[in-house]
Amino acid sequence: MRNLLRKIRTTGKVAEPAPERPDRADVPKVLRGSVQVRHVDAGSCNGCEIEIGAAFGPAYDGERYGARLVASPRHADALLVTGPVTRNMADPLRKTYDATPNPKVVVAVGDCARNCGVFAGAYGVEGAVADVVPVDVEIAGCPPEPEAIIAALRGLTGR
Repeated sequence: MRNLLRKIRTTGKVAEPAPERPDRADVPKVLRGSVQVRHVDAGSCNGCEIEIGAAFGPAYDGERYGARLVASPRHADALLVTGPVTRNMADPLRKTYDATPNPKVVVAVGDCARNCGVFAGAYGVEGAVADVVPVDVEIAGCPPEPEAIIAALRGLTGR
């Protein structure tokens, strides 16, 4: 056991570099009809989370369009980010973005994620999602309707 722990300590982290990110026009081709989504709450009021829950619930059933929520950013193709990015969540959001394999897509859900909404200028707010990580798709609304969330995810999968 000691030998194994010593080997782990001396070797450190070993990983191959991530592949290059394709053009944004090629993302639906790369995702091939399905997208694995990781939700990140960057400091929202939970209004958007309720609508995301409804979008993946039995009434709207986002999974029938090829979108599925996953528990780890390492399994995700897309990040669904809600809320303005607070000072405490800026670094975890960057780490989550870095942990997501290429090609990755970031979807800013709601007005707060797009432009800080009613939280603009607040002390604890770092900024909008686009100020912290690159955003590919924005969904307007406070909170956005489940149909808008489904439509954006369908646009990612090409379905």
